[in-house]
Amino acid sequence: MRIYEIINKKKRGHELTAEEISFVIKGLGSIPDYQTSALLMAIFFQGMNAAETTALTMAMVDSGERVDLSSIEGITVDKHSTGGVGDKTTLIVIPIVAALGLPVAKMSGRGLGHTGGTVDKLESIPGFQTAIGGDEFLNIVKKHGLCVVGQSANLAPADKKLYALRDVTATVDSVPLIAASIMSKKIAAGAECILLDVKTGSGAFMKDLEGARELAKAMVDIGVGCGRKTAALITDMSAPLGRAVGNSLELKEVIQVLSNNESPKDLYEVCTALAANIVFLAGQGTIEECNKKVHDAITSGSALKKLADMVEAQGGDRTYIEDPSRFPLAPFIVEVTSPQKGYISEMDTEGIGLAGMDLGAGRETAEDKIDFSAGIILHAKTGDYVEKGQPLATLHTSRSASVETATKKFLNSLTFAEAPPPQRPMIYGNVGFGL
Repeated sequence: MRIYEIINKKKRGHELTAEEISFVIKGLGSIPDYQTSALLMAIFFQGMNAAETTALTMAMVDSGERVDLSSIEGITVDKHSTGGVGDKTTLIVIPIVAALGLPVAKMSGRGLGHTGGTVDKLESIPGFQTAIGGDEFLNIVKKHGLCVVGQSANLAPADKKLYALRDVTATVDSVPLIAASIMSKKIAAGAECILLDVKTGSGAFMKDLEGARELAKAMVDIGVGCGRKTAALITDMSAPLGRAVGNSLELKEVIQVLSNNESPKDLYEVCTALAANIVFLAGQGTIEECNKKVHDAITSGSALKKLADMVEAQGGDRTYIEDPSRFPLAPFIVEVTSPQKGYISEMDTEGIGLAGMDLGAGRETAEDKIDFSAGIILHAKTGDYVEKGQPLATLHTSRSASVETATKKFLNSLTFAEAPPPQRPMIYGNVGFGL
């Protein structure tokens, strides 16, 4: 088998066999980068069918370790979001489903660029540890029903090698390559049921609905092809999710929702839908019954207690969950007011995320340090009418010199109009089951 022949075959639009794909993944490092890059470009233009994408996923899974969750009682579940600004859904959803008896052994990433990471949010709690060994990880799940740790470098290491080449060859935005990248880590993480939250809009990786549906279907097909119960919801990211952008600010909002406060409405709607669909996917009743269970887990306080229990089990101070006023505020808190009156007709969500980065809430490189107290609290969002001089947002930062730049970026991210914009749904649909 020769890499030249595999490149030529895909260049001409033919289907690669599982053996050919495995040959490429096993040869990463020994196959010259220029030939692997040529194959990636051929895939970018010719695509891959479901069988090829599943084979690529499994080859990447086989390149590293797998997490064995078989010692955990119950149906293990996982949730993945394709990311966005203010996306703190994991920290709301997994305590809910854990409170309903579905164990979650979750590996999450750090934020990079305009999107925030679950691990960063959790590490804003003093003492919280995300670097936990395999046995302790499983023991916490067995005892409390949930645990969130940082992504292991030993899961699907071939993905890291491929992504490094995709990043410098303009082949990142290929649906089969994105789908295989995400799902290789989800399959290796071992859960029986996987629900995918695929975002669409200005703050999402997939800006348009058609692309989001294509990605959702590709990932669901992979999950099913690998023997996992898998489905996806397509949700809106045309505005930041909720009102808070930034690590400890978002955790306060998580606690607010789990404390039986149905505000922010958009965040509450998306999180309860995700939780109900995970419970439904795991076979715990009709979607109506699962919705009721989710709401009961919130109103009873059992979901919030699960979050506090997990924090304590992972070395964090649970009193920050019980009393979120303990989170320290940034030294500089600045109000941004509206330059005109009118309806906010559109938000460049990515631009707002970049403004948060300027304040210290995100990182440009993996080595950058995050200011956990930095971020933005939104007072108005798409569809709201504002008067000139009305507060639009409050900026939180330790970098006084960045306030002016962040303010300009934030205001440039807003579009005003005389008439209200059409209302967008928070949930566009699903892939993998009919509801």
